[in-house]
Amino acid sequence: MQIIKYPAREDWTDLLVRPAMDHTTLYGTVREVLDDVRHRGDEALRDYTRQFDQVEVGNLAVSEQEFAEAERAVSEPLKQAIEMARRNIWKFHSEQQREYHEVETSPGVVCWQRAVPIERVGLYVPGGTAPLFSTVLMLAIPARIAECREIVLCTPPGKDGRVHPAVLHAARVAGVHRVFKVGGIQAIAAMAYGTETVPRVYKIFGPGNRYVTAAKQLVSLRDVAIDMPAGPSEVEVLADETARPAFVAADLLSQAEHGADSQAMLVTTCEDLVDAVQEQVALQLEALPRRAMVEKALEHSKIILVRSLEEAVEMTNEYAPEHLIIATRYPVGVAESIVNAGSVFLGHYSPESAGDYASGTNHTLPTHGYAKAYSGVNLDSFMRKITFQHLSREGLDCLSNAITIMAENEALQAHANAVRVRLAER
Repeated sequence: MQIIKYPAREDWTDLLVRPAMDHTTLYGTVREVLDDVRHRGDEALRDYTRQFDQVEVGNLAVSEQEFAEAERAVSEPLKQAIEMARRNIWKFHSEQQREYHEVETSPGVVCWQRAVPIERVGLYVPGGTAPLFSTVLMLAIPARIAECREIVLCTPPGKDGRVHPAVLHAARVAGVHRVFKVGGIQAIAAMAYGTETVPRVYKIFGPGNRYVTAAKQLVSLRDVAIDMPAGPSEVEVLADETARPAFVAADLLSQAEHGADSQAMLVTTCEDLVDAVQEQVALQLEALPRRAMVEKALEHSKIILVRSLEEAVEMTNEYAPEHLIIATRYPVGVAESIVNAGSVFLGHYSPESAGDYASGTNHTLPTHGYAKAYSGVNLDSFMRKITFQHLSREGLDCLSNAITIMAENEALQAHANAVRVRLAER
């Protein structure tokens, strides 16, 4: 990890840069696949699954028999762990439901708002080196609470042509309606445009590699909504002299094992912690099976020593981390000054992995500094707000002068007339 001590404020922009994330170089390839799936449907999905995943898939939809076989294949301890996570995620997200009340803004003018679910949502869960069944829970449970009418999930098949049993079990307990054995660019295309088998959805959620991210960006320009812009995963630990070096190192390494382009940052006020954390990182790294990947992530990860907690907080808000762990003497007080972060973990016993799996908060979060403008996935992500207003004749009369003057000053005479013709009626 790079060590930077007492950087000047004017150097922060360069210091806090993320690993390069330019998806535009992929757009040509991605557009070809998107267009092909749009025109050839299921046939294109099977061709690309053969080409990219090296597997032949007959029926793209996961069958009830496959679900039943998956249930038998998942161990009881894992089922129990998934159930604990499911309960906590459900409890946390169900508390996000709101009641909206009528408001009389002027005499005779009543306005209100109603939240309605997005009718069809598509969830993408990557394949690769590990089955991300936790992501199924994070996306499907709030969609289910929102009462989305159709929840579909796309995920690439393994070499045996099947979806990992834990992913299917999580999909079943979380309430996914249909699962399809298709991944990559072609999965995003299928959900954006629809095929003979995969239904078109109105919004796509979920992480993925650079190609999936580029595909989501392209289809979001005109065809379908997406959850948020996405980049490599990241964590920042904000620590003072009370932080445990072993804990901090474990948190940095747990983030680094997400991928070679992940970034782990330590911002600390304690100089002794710099060397102690480095020693623990080296020690713990020896035991990690993904050591080679972690080492690559650590190449663009940093330990930054600053002079005060105030400076640490200011730097944190500038960085806007996806995950922020506050390992200080008074973490709640520090957290009150945090305004840019995806999800915050307070105290020495709140590892990021708690939020990744089972505390109840969502782990689908804004990366690459997008926490300055975006929220993580929550119940509102699966809802739309429709506004309503009801005006009596007296209410329209009350507003008429303001409406007609404003409309005429914007040179929109028909707008003004829509008021006048009503008030002229006897």
